[in-house]
Parts: sequence; structure tokens; C-alpha cells
Amino acid sequence: MCKEFERVMQEKFEMSAKGEMNFFLGLQVHQFEKGIFIYQTKYVGDILKRFQMEDSKPVGTPLAQNHGITPDGTGEHVEPSLYRAMIRSLMYLTASRPDIMYPTCLLARYQCNPKVSHMMAVKRIFHYLKGCLDTGLWYPKDDNFDLIAFSDYDHGGCKIDAKSISAGCLFFGKSCSHVAM
Repeated sequence: MCKEFERVMQEKFEMSAKGEMNFFLGLQVHQFEKGIFIYQTKYVGDILKRFQMEDSKPVGTPLAQNHGITPDGTGEHVEPSLYRAMIRSLMYLTASRPDIMYPTCLLARYQCNPKVSHMMAVKRIFHYLKGCLDTGLWYPKDDNFDLIAFSDYDHGGCKIDAKSISAGCLFFGKSCSHVAM
């Protein structure tokens, strides 16, 4: 059936089949007998090099505990275009790296008026990436998937404007145990 599809597509469109997919829109794809691994190791290396952080010291987490990231009205300004370029690069990386989604989106709030404290936090994400280049998403072939979601709402918890903030966590895949609510 796949060969027939390939033949029909080649008749209708100017294309050629190059075998298994290894790259797709900047994502590296590795197909195994037990599943598919999607990652962006090459892209991480490229952005570390682009922002001159390939020799940076790795850290264990993308965001410091009790980070205290706020608009920082008194801090020294940094170059907004560099800050935005770094955030843009990290946002693209979240396609295969949900581990950096929260800190990247948190720091994206300050693109209009970034301060040194914000830039230091962005650079921490890059230090974190340096230590885990090969992290990605694993999709096993097993068709027994569970979707488990957790959410946490903090009504009036934002320190800046007392707006409600929320967080969530989704687990998609085969679970070892179920959590009773």
C-alpha cells in the first residue's frame, strides 16, 4: 500500500522518495521498532553557537526555584532585539522540548522592556539546554495511550496585578499507575 501511494504521488507531483523521514521542519525524527523519537539536538547546538553559549556551564533546571521574575522597573536595560531573538529561538524549540515551555513563556512577557535580570534568566535556559542536548519526545508504537491532565489555579496569585494564574501538566502515553482524585 505504501509503494502504491508513493507511485501515485510521484505521478501527480514532481517528487522523489528518499526513504525514512529523518528531518521534518527542523525536527529530527528517529524511527525505531518500538516507537518514534522526535528531538532537536542539531537546532540546540545551532542556537548555542549563534548566541555564543556553546562553551557555557550546564545547569540542572531551566529556571531557578523561587526565581522572582517580575517586570523589574529599576534594572538595567538590555538590547531588546537580542533578547527577542533568543526568546524566538527558544519558542521554536518548545515543539520538542516541553521542559522549557514555562520559563520561555514567562520570559517572553518581557520582550518590550527586557532587563539584565530577564536576560540572565534566558541565559540560564541556554545553560540548561547545554546539559541535555538530546532530550526530546518519545512516542511508543504501543497503542495503549492514556491522557492524564492536572491543573493548578492560583486565584489572585500574580504578584504584579493580582490576576488569576494557572498551570497545567499533561501526560500522554502509557501510564504505570492512575492517580485517584
